[in-house]
Parts: sequence; C-alpha cells; structure tokens
Amino acid sequence: MIEEADLDFLRSAVRGAVSLPGEEGYAADTAAFNLAQVHHPDAVLGALDDHDVQAAVAWASGRGIPLAVQATGHNASAPMDEGLLVNTSRLQEISLDLAAGAFTVGAGVRWDAVLRELVPNGLTAPHGSSGGVGVVGYTVGGGLPLMGRTLGFASDHVRGFDVVTPDGTLRSVDPETEPELFTSVRGGKGNFGIITRMTMAAVPLGDFYGGQLVFPEDQAGEALDAFRRWAPELPNEASASLAFMHLPDLPFLPPELRGTAPVILRFALFGGKAEGDKLLEPFRRLPTVSDTAGPMDYLDVDAVHSDPADPAPAMERGMLLTELDDAAAAELLRQVGPGSGTPLVMLELRVLGGALSAEPPFPDTVSGRNAGFHLFVLGVPGLPAPDLAEAALVRLALAFEPYAAGSLINFHGPAGDELDRARAWEPAAYELLRNAKADWDPQNLFRFGHAVPPLGLMDTASG
Repeated sequence: MIEEADLDFLRSAVRGAVSLPGEEGYAADTAAFNLAQVHHPDAVLGALDDHDVQAAVAWASGRGIPLAVQATGHNASAPMDEGLLVNTSRLQEISLDLAAGAFTVGAGVRWDAVLRELVPNGLTAPHGSSGGVGVVGYTVGGGLPLMGRTLGFASDHVRGFDVVTPDGTLRSVDPETEPELFTSVRGGKGNFGIITRMTMAAVPLGDFYGGQLVFPEDQAGEALDAFRRWAPELPNEASASLAFMHLPDLPFLPPELRGTAPVILRFALFGGKAEGDKLLEPFRRLPTVSDTAGPMDYLDVDAVHSDPADPAPAMERGMLLTELDDAAAAELLRQVGPGSGTPLVMLELRVLGGALSAEPPFPDTVSGRNAGFHLFVLGVPGLPAPDLAEAALVRLALAFEPYAAGSLINFHGPAGDELDRARAWEPAAYELLRNAKADWDPQNLFRFGHAVPPLGLMDTASG
C-alpha cells in the first residue's frame, strides 16, 4: 500500500486526478478493453499533460513504487495488483506537418482520429485493423498494420518521441539523440518509461480496395486450400487473412452472426477494382454467404476486419509461424474446422512477408520479420463452460509448436512467466532489451505485463 502522506504529495504535484479503489474515476481509469483483465493498482493518475507524467514517474522512482501505463487498454496482458497506474488517455494532441510528411500525436490518441486528419489530405499511416486502438501503445509494440505487406511494421515509420524515463526525466528521443532508447522502445513496449507524444511518417494514399468474403462452414477446407495456394503469390500491395469463426449467441455480436461458424477472408489492397477483382478470383469460385470486397472509402477501412468496437472479455494467444504445410493445415481444420466443436471464438491466419520481412531503416526490437504467417486465437472466458477455452488454446499452441517462431507482443496474449514473455522477442532482441532495461530501469519499476527483467536482476516481473 502507498502511504497517505506520499499520496498527498503526489496530488499536490499533478493537475490530474489521483484516484484510489472505490473513488470516483478509479474504475474508468483502470478499465482495460479486455474485460477479463481487471487492474487493481493502489492508485491511478489521470494524467493531463507531460508535467503530470513526469511528476508521477519521479515521485514513484524516488519511493520505489512500481508503475504501469495505459491509454486505451487494448493490450492489457496481466492484471496490475499494486503500485501506480498512469492513464494517458487525456493526452489528445494531434498535429499534421504536410511539408514534412509527418504527424505528431499525444499518448491517448486513437488511430481513427489520426485517419480523419490524414485521409482528406491524401495520406494514410501504418495503422492496424481497428481504428479504436491507441497509436502509441500499438506502435511501440511494433504494430502489425492492416497494410503491413506494403508498409512494413508501424515502428519502422517512427521519427521520434518524447518519453519520461524511469528516473523522471522527459527526453526527446530520435536515432541521433538517444539511439539505444530509440531502438529499445520500438518493440520493447512499456519497459522503458511513458511516452507522452510521438511523431511518425505519413504515407501517400491512392486507390483502395478492401472487404470480406464470407464462406459457409462447410467450405472451410476449400477456403484454406485456396488461401495456402494463393498467399505466396500475393503482391506486396495486398494484405489478407483468413478467419475461422465459431460465434456464441451473445448480445454484443451482430444478430446475423450469433451462433454461426463462417470462414472469412479479409482482404485489402492499395489498388483499383480491376486488380482487386483479379486477385480475388480464386475465392469467388467458392460458394459465399456474402461478398463486400470492392473499392472502398478509406475512412471505412475498419470494415475490412470488423473488429469489436466495444470492450468485452477475451482470452487470446498469438504465434508467429514459419510455414503452413499440409500437416499444419490438417491440424488447423481438426481443431477449429467443421465438426470440431471448438470452444474458441476465432482463429485468424494472417499472411506476413512483403515489406514486413524488410530490415527496418533503424534497428529496433520487433519480431516477425522472418515469419510467413501470424496465427491469432480468441476465446471467451467461461464459454461454453469454465476452462474449456483455455484448454483449447493450450492444445492449439502445443500442436503448432513445431512451426512456431515466437510471437508479436501486441498479439502475444496474457503475460506468463519470464520464459513465456521472452517468446515475444527473438533471442538477440531480448538480450538487447535486458541490457537496456538494466541501463534505463535498474529498479525494474515498469514490471507489469510483458515486462523484461533487467540483466543481472532476479525476475520480479508480475503476471
């Protein structure tokens, strides 16, 4: 517990509200997007500006109080059960520099707000599949863009950021001023402090074609076979994933999807109708439930994946795969295909490669550049019965272990022990992060979730 005198000092040092359990604002500022992850810190600060963040980190550092940061809460990976949570959702600065081809955002800005500024100016950015996700948290986790095969990882586009490091110093970081920190934070997530703003390059936007082809459950095998033949030939301008859905009858789902098990091709292309139609021709030979793919207004881009817009409880796990051979495809269908009776809600197989396999313009700690596919699995806790979804996640992970190449931290799932958390980085990157952690956070103040323990210190990470 934090001493009352220390809390009084913190309150006097910041403009934002400091809330304790049961007080007004505590539940809202600690709430994660995944309702299965419930944070219980000793206190939460709703930071209003850089000064609040800097004062809070300096206060915690001087007292050895552990810290964590949250804006939208989309990547909450383990409940926080002590210390101070700094909520940065109120840092809503957005500025666009057309001459420099860049934009700057505060730590609380979401991608949909950025696109509303960029798209009317003929620009876009390396955002993910949901505009409701926060720009900063997504990007420092590497960021797997919807158009990643064209653009590479989101972290490749970062030009600089302001970060409050664990000693309470506000630093402006770019490849020239702080090269070690610039490398470590891009992929190292929240291990090295709290970012208050970030500048990224924008991307010219031309024609866009996207949407979904929805197949009935009995076409799962045919759709997967077509996907495996088709994926290696995709041009870099196209990105795609195939999702196997097993949807429970729950009120937060669209009525027409409740209780169904469709297979959905999500497709996106920087290009026009003729090219998009040609690329999708192999799938349009199969029977479909619906087909929405075509030229699209880019401000409607979230419709490509139709990710949930509202918080909900979830269990999830992600894996990078080197390949998907015949045996792996057969195992996938056995576990989530027709007649499998799986308790899992979704398995998504996303094509990687293209620009995602390129070396970054400046070194980072992002994994996945050598992987062929990303596998993401989602369940609902307690449905259809307690522990069934968790057991299914474990079975699937074990079955695909021969093809595994680690994970992406933003899709990793709950943070387990150090061995599990290390799976989110390639060995050389993990060693680099541990060395950098020893330099920048020797107290291991940022120890929650996907925390990297400092080299030479016993693992005190929570989760």
